[in-house]
Amino acid sequence: MYCSFSFSFPLLLLLIMSILFLSTPSASTNQQSTNMDPHELETLFKIMETVSSDQNWRILHPYPCKPGSSWLGIECKNGVDNKSHVTRLDFGTRPNPTCKPTATFPNLIFQLPNLESVFFIQCFTHSRTRISVSRNRLLSTSLQQLSLRSNPSLIGSIPSQLSSLKSLQVLTLSQNSLIGQIPVQIFSMSFLVHLDLTYNKLTGNVPDQIGNLQNLVGLDLSYNKFIGPIPDTIGQLGMLQKLDLSSNAITGSIPESIENLPSLSFMALSNNKLSGKFPKGLSKLQSLQYFLMDDNPMFIPLPVEFGQLKKLQELRLAGSGYSGTIPSSYSQLLNLTTLSLQNNKLRGEIPVGFSSLSHIYHLNLSRNFLGGVVPFNSSFLKRLGRNLDLSGNPGLCLSPSEADAVFIGVGVCGRNNTNNSITMPFKKSEAPSGHNISFFLVAALGIVAFHYLFSLV
Repeated sequence: MYCSFSFSFPLLLLLIMSILFLSTPSASTNQQSTNMDPHELETLFKIMETVSSDQNWRILHPYPCKPGSSWLGIECKNGVDNKSHVTRLDFGTRPNPTCKPTATFPNLIFQLPNLESVFFIQCFTHSRTRISVSRNRLLSTSLQQLSLRSNPSLIGSIPSQLSSLKSLQVLTLSQNSLIGQIPVQIFSMSFLVHLDLTYNKLTGNVPDQIGNLQNLVGLDLSYNKFIGPIPDTIGQLGMLQKLDLSSNAITGSIPESIENLPSLSFMALSNNKLSGKFPKGLSKLQSLQYFLMDDNPMFIPLPVEFGQLKKLQELRLAGSGYSGTIPSSYSQLLNLTTLSLQNNKLRGEIPVGFSSLSHIYHLNLSRNFLGGVVPFNSSFLKRLGRNLDLSGNPGLCLSPSEADAVFIGVGVCGRNNTNNSITMPFKKSEAPSGHNISFFLVAALGIVAFHYLFSLV
């Protein structure tokens, strides 16, 4: 009996230990899922506590990078040191962590050594805050994308210390309340591919140093208060595809160096104070698909060179005092979908070739001095419908055979039209006779007289 017990007990003990060993996660597995540098982990918690109050991050997410435990808006990767590191943070809009009313810009993000992307969207909306960078504490050398959008309480100037982010490729500081000039140090960021500073209150000239950004593909400085000319150095951005300087107070003319941008497909210069002639090399922009230059005091004839840009899909030159005739070469823009030439001083007839623009769906030639017969058949008129506006051209008229196609803002040729608006003819079955008109007039006068007599009683 004793021997039997002494034999069974060790077996039982071994069985219990085996069960406990199998049911407990291995040390290596647990270490892999929770292994973060303590300083990086503490930095992350401080960032979260500065920005968001959605949760108690320390208690509910003690291991932010652990699979199945991490919060939305964070991405982590294992580094060469076999530790988990934060590589991406998103704040401001659900499902990502939202920002509390007292949220301020956490410059601690620049101390996350492996951070690659960070987004603050609609985050700083109540408490005023600034982008602050401490150069001697800048550790995030891997940061490739910094995006701060729609933060009305983000004030102050763009700190020059951002230029220390040598790996940065995308810098978006859009729809904030930033002021001052662009620090020239920003243009030393040689890896920058996209620079978006739109919808702020930035001032000063567009610096000549912009030409240093040799890898730039997109440049958007629209809706600010920039003055002065477009720098000639813009022509050094050989990889540029998008250029948007609209809604500023930029003066001078488009520089001749623009012809050195063979990849440029989008150029917007509307709502500025540009004037003078177009560059001679305009026709070299064979990749150009969108050219938007409304509302500038140009006061010159329309350049015929636009007719050589075969890829053009949208051409907007409204409200800029253009004179002379519409070049017939524009009829060769077979990819054109939108042509806006309204509010100018154009004369002559509409080019007949416009009727062959099979892709166009928006054509506005209103408020000019155009004349002659509209060269569009009923099929063309119906296809554009309300997207065709020819009003405000006293000399224009529509062929009677096309008069019932659609309202386009001009009268019918041979009729006494006023106010330069088309008069749709009645069908014979619908046209009121003179007898009926007289009857309705007499009846109306009788009603007025009746009310007058009744008021005297």
